[in-house]
Amino acid sequence: MKIVSRNEELLGDALSRIPQSSSRTSLPSCNKLIRFEDISAAAFKIQCGVQKTPCMYSRLSKQYGMDIYLKKEFLQYTGSVKERGVLYLLTSLPQDQQRKGVIVASDSNFSMAVAYHASELRIPVFVIMSTSTSPARVKMCREYGAMVISYGATAKDSQMHARRLAQENGYLYLEEEDSAVYLSGLGTVGLEVYEQVPKLDAVIFPAGGHSGLLAGSAAALKHLNPHISVIGVESESFPVLQQSLKAGHPIEDQACSNHHFYGDVSGLCFGSNSLQLTGKLVDKVVAVREEDILVSMLRLLEYERATVDAEGAIGLAALVAGKLPELKGKRVAVVICSGNLELHLLQQCVARALTLDNRVCRFSLLLSDCPGDISKLLEILAREEAR
Repeated sequence: MKIVSRNEELLGDALSRIPQSSSRTSLPSCNKLIRFEDISAAAFKIQCGVQKTPCMYSRLSKQYGMDIYLKKEFLQYTGSVKERGVLYLLTSLPQDQQRKGVIVASDSNFSMAVAYHASELRIPVFVIMSTSTSPARVKMCREYGAMVISYGATAKDSQMHARRLAQENGYLYLEEEDSAVYLSGLGTVGLEVYEQVPKLDAVIFPAGGHSGLLAGSAAALKHLNPHISVIGVESESFPVLQQSLKAGHPIEDQACSNHHFYGDVSGLCFGSNSLQLTGKLVDKVVAVREEDILVSMLRLLEYERATVDAEGAIGLAALVAGKLPELKGKRVAVVICSGNLELHLLQQCVARALTLDNRVCRFSLLLSDCPGDISKLLEILAREEAR
């Protein structure tokens, strides 16, 4: 049975004006109508390959004056929501292409998801990583089952090498883009949140360079209930989405290259599909500071025992920073989409977050080389009940 609603008309209208891009050569153009049935079909097809992650009531609710439910997508096998779009994309490839194999070129969550699910589907998979990639990422990707090749000093060098190998050997070069298939897979998060949390008032998603999760899930949620507010959150340092919406087209700001802390949030802008869907269906986009993201990471670690990265914590950061006062007393779901934080970075983030949260005080002082001065300092610290 075909289900048609006003929201599906909005989806069609959003995509009807999208120009056909010729900049992508990895996949044929897929800028077609994204229907609710496409997202439902994706949910059915990937149900045995990805986790139906919990959406649990959070102990942070009382602290921020609303009912907060956390959609824990970081519990996926590779620690990222990208698995949903990747699995649906891979299973949708023609069989002859599955036999030839696929190739990717980065150390992003997208590449990790491709490495794992292609191996599970017995699709030959090659990952080209620059020589500057951390050994832990290289090791993890190999453990997922991919053939990893280190090449080039920069990500651009790796991408050029991957394209060359794809052309010479018949591999399909994959990069994260906003095809209808990929967006439909990511949109299954919206379906699950709607099913798991009744009487939702709002859902908060990470935004930024790759806003496929926001756009795809908005398509699902607005079809099911147009009154649910869909909110995107990005970094003040990389306000790619807000700038693109203001300009009316995806920006090509080269300054927005992947930042070690921000990861995929700081990537170059997505395509027209995501932008048009976001402009039509997303109610609000807000930006948060790096300090708010760090405190959000600390809250999730302390209250939820969840170790997440900046992309995973950025949605909650909007509540931590008080950017959404209209949600007070409402029922809100926050998508925690990624938990791939390297250990050395985790240590630095926790230390800084504790300082920002006034839990640790760091200072330096100059003492004269006189007997008893250190003792006086210790007396002052003891009087202030320092630990």
